[in-house]
Parts: sequence; C-alpha cells; structure tokens
Amino acid sequence: MNLYYVLNSVSLILRYISLFILVPCICAIILGEYHVCIPFVAASIISFCFGFLFKSKSNSEEDINNLSRTDAIAIVLITWIFMFLLGAIPFVYFGLSPIDALFESVSGITATGATVLSDFSIYPQTMFFWRSFSQWIGGLGILVLFTAVLPQFSIAGRQMLFTEVSGTKENKLTPRIRQTAMALWGVYVVLTVLEIIVLINLKMPVFDAICNSFSTIAGGGFSPQQTSIIAYNSTKIVWAIAIFMFFAGFNFTLQYKVFFKRKIKEIFKDDEFRVYFSVVFLFTLFIAVTLTTHNIYDFTTSIREAFFQVLTIITTTGFASVDYNEWNLRAKLLLFILMFTGASIGSATGGVKLLRLVFIFKYIKRQIAKIHHPNGVYPVKINKMIVNEDVVKQMISFVFFYYGIFVITAVALIFIEQDSITGVSAAIATLGNIGPAFGAIVGPMGSYSDLHFASKLISIFNMFIGRLELIPFLAILHPDFWSFKKINDLHKRY
Repeated sequence: MNLYYVLNSVSLILRYISLFILVPCICAIILGEYHVCIPFVAASIISFCFGFLFKSKSNSEEDINNLSRTDAIAIVLITWIFMFLLGAIPFVYFGLSPIDALFESVSGITATGATVLSDFSIYPQTMFFWRSFSQWIGGLGILVLFTAVLPQFSIAGRQMLFTEVSGTKENKLTPRIRQTAMALWGVYVVLTVLEIIVLINLKMPVFDAICNSFSTIAGGGFSPQQTSIIAYNSTKIVWAIAIFMFFAGFNFTLQYKVFFKRKIKEIFKDDEFRVYFSVVFLFTLFIAVTLTTHNIYDFTTSIREAFFQVLTIITTTGFASVDYNEWNLRAKLLLFILMFTGASIGSATGGVKLLRLVFIFKYIKRQIAKIHHPNGVYPVKINKMIVNEDVVKQMISFVFFYYGIFVITAVALIFIEQDSITGVSAAIATLGNIGPAFGAIVGPMGSYSDLHFASKLISIFNMFIGRLELIPFLAILHPDFWSFKKINDLHKRY
C-alpha cells in the first residue's frame, strides 16, 4: 500500500464531504431550527481540516491515477470510517451517548435502518432529515458519488468503484468509469425524484416525502415517523413505496439499459432479475395465503401487506407497514428466510445478493452432474456467459465468509443478550443491512437502544462489513495490505 497516494486521495474526498455535511443546514434554515446548524458546521470544519492536513504539496491528481487495488481498498475503508465519525457528531449534539450516536450514524450511512431512538418527539426535524440524507448518500456508495462528480477520479475511480459496488465490473455501462458512475447516479436520482413527486401527490407532507424517498431508493428504511409507514394510514402510500422499493432492488445498470437506452429485451435476458421477480411474487403469494387462512387479514389486505414486507426485507429497506411481529409463525419464518438473500447485485440494497445464490445453486447442480459423469464438462453460466473459474472461487469464498460471520456474530449476540430470537435476527438484520429484525427489542416497532454495549459494537461491525460486502475487511487480514511502499518518498513530500 502506498500511504502517500492513499492520504492524498482521502484528503480530496474529505474536503468535498465537508460540503455535503452542510446540506442539512439548508433544511434547518427552512424549518427555522437555526441552532441545529451548529453540529453540522462543526462536523464540516473538522472534515475540511483533516482534508487539509492529509493534503500533499505535490501534484495529487497524477498520483491518484496510480492507485493500486490495495490503495483503493484503504481509501474506501478510511473514507467510510471518517464518514461514520463525522456523521455521529450531530447525534451527540442532539443528546445521544457516543456509542448510540456512532450506531445511528453507521446505521444511516450504511443504509441499514436499525435505530437506537425510542422517542422521536424530542428531536428536531433536521435530525430526521440528516438520518435519511445520510442513507441516500451512503446507499449507492460514497466513492461512487465522488467518482461521478470529481474529474480527478476519472481513471483511479475504477478501482474504488469495483471495491464499493458489487456487480459494476462485470456490467460496465460505458468505457469511461466516471460516465458509468454518473449513469448509476442518474438512475438513482431519477427514481428518488419520481418517488418524492408521487408521495406528495398522495398527500404525504413534503418533508416526509423527501425523507422517505431518500430512504426507499437507498434501501435504508429510516422514516421521520416513529411507527414508520404505519403512521400515514394510507393504502395508496403503502403501494407506492412498495413499487419504488421493487425498483430500488434490481440492478441499476440493468435499469439504465432498459429505461435510458431503451433496450427492453435486456430485462427478460437477465437471470438475476427473473429470480428476483419470481422470489418476490412467490413469497408474497405464500405469505398472503398464510395470513388469510389464519384470519389475520382479508385476502386483498394480505396481498398488500405481504407484498410490502417481502420487498422491505429482500431489498433490505426496513420500512414497516404493519408490525409483522404479530403475524403467525409461518409468515414470519418466510420473512426470516428472505433476510438471507438480499436483492440484486448493482443495486443500493444489502445482503448476500440473489445472483450469488443463483450461482451457488448452479454450481451445486454442476457438482452433482460430475458425480455421475466425472469427465464431463459443465460450465456454470450466468446470463448465458460462462463464469470464469476465478470468479467461481470468489463467489464461493464470499458466501462462505458471509454466512460464517453471521454464525459467529449470532452466537456472540445470543451469549450477550441471553435471547436467541434477538441474537439471531439482529445478527442477520445488521449484517444484511436490513435494520429491523424480530422480537420485542429489535423488531419493527422496537429499538436497538436496549442492547448491551458489546452487542451494539458487534452490530456496528456487522453493518460496516455488510455494506462493503466483506472485500475490504478480508483484504486487511492479509499481511501484504500492511506493507507500506515509498516511505522515504512520503517523508520528503509531506
């Protein structure tokens, strides 16, 4: 790792982050909450000062273009950690303890949606705007944003983009990585604006429409209302948000090709989209039938609530249109299964992602065939393209480590909390960036505030590595990651 290149890049990013942190001040001024600007201005100044501190006197743009994959991983890790710490400053100002403030910040920026807040009435509206806005910024990826807007990352951004957003390398939209990032953000912004317009037309307050739209498209789930979408008591709003969650859950690269390039046939050729649509349809139907036969709702209501909750879980959004803790065991079990899937690669959602599960299924099918025909050649294909053996190993390793970390953290949480439902569901809900889990404590109407200090730290760890999809975390475990290059040159330039 070249520490000089890394610090130069982080310096540039932190200076621009200082501007984004000031955005809630606009909201505070509009709402007349002038004193609320203080923590955001303070966080912005701190971000800019660190950016200035890390800056070298030499030509940083030339050095940024020389980034290696290891350098890019280090930049992603350092940037996200700084963003977590800076994002926690306003929450400390609003009265949260340092650990709770960090938890809320990490949950927001990773678009998880797990909260430690238990009484929304005591906080200013600007804080709720910051929660949703931080989800929107972090949902598609902080580095994807800066790759799109900063010409300095027109070359080196490729390394950071592939590290932060899965599925981009295999599905490049354009030859230039900056254009690819801009295309992804284009889809992201258009969906957000459309949802804001739709929700306002459905009589949702403008402030709530903006916050809920930020959280929906980011796959986050933070709402300005304590009871989430239940608070609006509107069937139309439930359907509208569910539809936008569906769009948030499938590959933005595919959406760009379909809706912007008008390559409609692409959607029918995509293996992952077909699986995504099928899973949503089948689980909605199964849960609706279960809810109807147990006389919880009539069939029409069951379809609506099942559709909403299936999407909020599979897209790892974490909204609630009902308290699904009150559902029967079979319905809750089906939702629990969805927590282990996630939606599409290349979307803003969390989880292991359906494409990886499709691959694992095809790989197992191939191994079974080879038992009967050892000399046969059975390539694994995704979208009619043969998957390279290196990619095969990467996918298997990812799934193995993902579920391995789930088991370890679930056991730890059960041991600490002395509650198996809380431990298991909180582990997968935080690792998958889902947010609300099951049980009275961490369920859709609950709060993570009652968890033990150690449980909150484990949850923060899960949210972080879950959002970055393990790659940077696994990278830092290798000794080569900590091999610093050109140390003498570093001392000369700083």
